[in-house]
Amino acid sequence: MKLRNAFLPLSTAIALCSCGHSADQDGLGHHHEHGHEGGEMKNEISLCPETADKFGVKTETIQPGPFSPALKVSGEITSSSSSQGTASARSTGVITVARGIEPGATVRQGQAIASVNGKGMAGGDINAQAKASMDAARRELDRLEPLYKEGIVSARDYNAAVAAYEQAKASYSGSSSGSGVTAPIAGVITDLLVKTGQVVNAGDPVAVISQGNGQLTLRADVPARYRGMLASIAGANVVEPQSGTTVTAGRGLSNAANTPAQGGYIPVTFSFDGHGTIPAGTFVDVYLIENAKTDALTVPIAAITEQNGEFYVYRQIDEDCYEKLLVKLGASDGQRVEITSGVEPGMTIVVKGATVVKLAESSAAVPEGHSHNH
Repeated sequence: MKLRNAFLPLSTAIALCSCGHSADQDGLGHHHEHGHEGGEMKNEISLCPETADKFGVKTETIQPGPFSPALKVSGEITSSSSSQGTASARSTGVITVARGIEPGATVRQGQAIASVNGKGMAGGDINAQAKASMDAARRELDRLEPLYKEGIVSARDYNAAVAAYEQAKASYSGSSSGSGVTAPIAGVITDLLVKTGQVVNAGDPVAVISQGNGQLTLRADVPARYRGMLASIAGANVVEPQSGTTVTAGRGLSNAANTPAQGGYIPVTFSFDGHGTIPAGTFVDVYLIENAKTDALTVPIAAITEQNGEFYVYRQIDEDCYEKLLVKLGASDGQRVEITSGVEPGMTIVVKGATVVKLAESSAAVPEGHSHNH
C-alpha cells in the first residue's frame, strides 16, 4: 500500500502534463497508431520534456560495443583483516560492559569497552597474584643491586633477578582488582560477544570492530564445473539484491583455478574498498567478469521493465514521444544486459527513469498532431 501511495504524486504529475497539447481537442482523442513490420500496430506514449527532466528520465543511443558476459554466483561480504579488530580480555574475571557499548556503536581507538574484575574468583585474583609476584621480584632486585655494584653478587645472579622482575611486570595488567578492555581500532562494533556478569578468561574475545570505509573481502562460491573459466576472471560486479547497490571488485586474492573444491564449490576471493556502500556480513549476487570481450548490443539493467514474464525497453521517438519494445535478453554482467532481439543499433533507449515512462503509458496521454511513419 505504501508503494502504491508513493507513485500517486508521480502519476498525477504525468497525467496533468499537457506540454501545450490538447489530447482530445476534436472530441476524438489523439491516440495515434503507427504501422510496424508485420502489420503490428504500436501506440505512442506521450511524456513532455519538462516532466521527463523533472523525474530524471535519461536516454542513450545504443551501439554494439565491447561486452564481457559474466557468470552469476552467490557470495558474502566480510571485513578484511586490515579493517577489522577484536577487543580481548587481558585477565580472568567477571566482565562489565561499558555504558553505550552495543552492536552498531561507534568507538574510538583506545576507548574503554568493558572492565574485568577478578575478585572472588575461584583460585584467587590472577592479576593480584601477578602484582604480588612483581612486587616480590622488585624487592629482590633492589636487594641485589647494591651488592652487585660492590662485587659481592655475581653478574649472573643480578641478571637473573632483572629477568625475573621484567617477566613478573609483563604478567601484571596494571590493576590489582582486574583489567580494562579497550578498542584496538576506531570503527563500528559489529559483534558484541559477551554480556555483563559473564566470566571471561584472559585472551577471550569481547567485541569485533570494523572500519566501515575500509577494505572488504568478497567470497564468491563458484560451482566446480566452471573451474575451467576461473583463470580468465578479471574482476567481479557485486550487487546487493534488496537495494540494487552495485560495486566493482577488481583485485583477486587467490589463485582460484588451483583452489580445491569445498562441497562442490570453489571459493573465489576479492578485495575492494567498501566506501560504506555494502556492509560486511551482507549476502550478495556476484557477476564474475571474464577477460574476453565480444561486441554486443547492451543497455543498463535499469532500462529493462518486466510485464507478465516478458521484458521491455522504451524507445524515444522524439522529444515527447516514446514507444514500448518487446525484447529478448542475453547475458548480463550485473550492470548491463545484452539485448538479442527487439532493438537495433542507433535507437535511442530510456536507460534511467523507465518507470516514469511506464506510468505515462498507463495515463494514455498522447500529444496532438504527431504523425510518425516507422
